Amino acid sequence: MKQLIYFPLWFFKTRILGKKIPLQSVIFITDKCNLRCRHCCIYSTKNMITKKYKQIKKELEYCYNQGSRFVDFEGGEPTLWRDGEKNINDLFNLARETGFFTTTVTTNGQNPFSNLKADSIWVSVDGFEEFHDEVRGKHTFERLVRNINSAKHPHLSINMVVNSLNYKSVEQTIEFAKNNPNIEMISINFHTPYKNTEYLFLDWDKRVEVIDKVISLKRKGYPIMNSISGLKRMKYMDFKKYCWISNFIHISGQKTVDCGGSLLGLCNKCGFSMSGEMHSLMNINPDTIFAGLKLRLNK
Repeated sequence: MKQLIYFPLWFFKTRILGKKIPLQSVIFITDKCNLRCRHCCIYSTKNMITKKYKQIKKELEYCYNQGSRFVDFEGGEPTLWRDGEKNINDLFNLARETGFFTTTVTTNGQNPFSNLKADSIWVSVDGFEEFHDEVRGKHTFERLVRNINSAKHPHLSINMVVNSLNYKSVEQTIEFAKNNPNIEMISINFHTPYKNTEYLFLDWDKRVEVIDKVISLKRKGYPIMNSISGLKRMKYMDFKKYCWISNFIHISGQKTVDCGGSLLGLCNKCGFSMSGEMHSLMNINPDTIFAGLKLRLNK
């Protein structure tokens, strides 16, 4: 009931009154990781940071006071987070105690995660079999499939970031999501060309082809999280950005009203499909609204 009241009130304040109130928060809790992915430079960091429980508590309170009601914990690899005897499940409990409606964690799936108490789990799957391994390392696909199948979580989904190495595997990966009974849905994103990863950026013509294929599969009933309206926006990125709908607290503790790509001038090459979803939401596209409710309503 609280959520059903919150959504229209939030929309009134933001769309009608013009206030910038975040709907969801992303909090990075550690930059420790167990992989060396091509698109990431965190593993080369000399001084790894793991936030303390007390710091994360303050960050959750800050996000809640800003208006956010949904939180996603990310890393590094967030399942590696520890502070003394506390583990990541203590953070899910803390978020709920703070007042957040639901909690989410994004994992690379290399460690078993059947014990996770998040409301939703997102596993990064960057292509089918060898395509994923090309991005994240040998045998990583085999391990994550084993851990997905053993987790038995009712709201476990996968996220694919499409790049110049794996774009030919998009349809295979969507088929994999459809045919695996342990996977609820798949989201499709594109690589954002941060420094030293520009070679992974998929050129625009190929991006349009991929999006058209994803839209076609969506219309056929494949379990794709992205709305058609949001996907269409991602073809050219020539739309007004409402990325303040998600606020971020980075591993350094820096707070930004969006992912931080705006500070680097990357908005017009952004691959985060949520930017298209946010625009479609604020323009009251019904399919985006229904997709958002399905994703965010309390599990």
